[in-house]
Amino acid sequence: MKILLAEDDPRLGKLISQMLKKKEGYLTDWVTTGEDVYEYAISSTYDVIILDWMMPGGDGIQTCKKLRNKGYEGAILMLTAKDTLENKVEGLESGADDYLIKPFEFEELIARLRTLQRRNFAPLQDEVITVQGMSLNRSNQTVCCNEKDAIQLSPREFQLMDFLLQNPGRVLTRDLLLDRIWGLSADVNEKIVDATVKHIRKKLGKEFIQSVRGVGYKIDG
Repeated sequence: MKILLAEDDPRLGKLISQMLKKKEGYLTDWVTTGEDVYEYAISSTYDVIILDWMMPGGDGIQTCKKLRNKGYEGAILMLTAKDTLENKVEGLESGADDYLIKPFEFEELIARLRTLQRRNFAPLQDEVITVQGMSLNRSNQTVCCNEKDAIQLSPREFQLMDFLLQNPGRVLTRDLLLDRIWGLSADVNEKIVDATVKHIRKKLGKEFIQSVRGVGYKIDG
């Protein structure tokens, strides 16, 4: 499962992010503002967005409405300490699919996420991306080049390829890739981006990912 976590509390955000990654094995991006939620959501694909109500740069209600008005159809779980009936109605009417009140047990969060995933909100046409003879299949995390046999990638390699293929022709900086793929809490530097690209090239060939000297990488559109 791929999760976008929006939580501006550093302690809680780091804890939830690490639990999702290490305990459940979920690919998790962690952001702290409403602007980042919107940017990430429209430039990538997530099974569920965990959206904190109180955030800078657009609170959860504003951000949820903005995404729905844009046509976003993915699952959204509102996370908040607001527990009145009026608050719940407001959250759900803004476009959220579920509502979880803080404090909560981690097991309940996981159960809610699995339920939302089973509802299969993501459009079927987004399961496969095809660019310049390369097809990426999100359902089994494989990549097929020029109709050859599918190649299995590691979770990080797959995330990086997914993001590149969603932005064909656009140069993605190392800083952006580091932020999007490894997240704000990762204790790594830009060298991990170069190493991951190197591993992908060994599996797929050197011609698909183009280097932009001193900047980052791109895939031709």
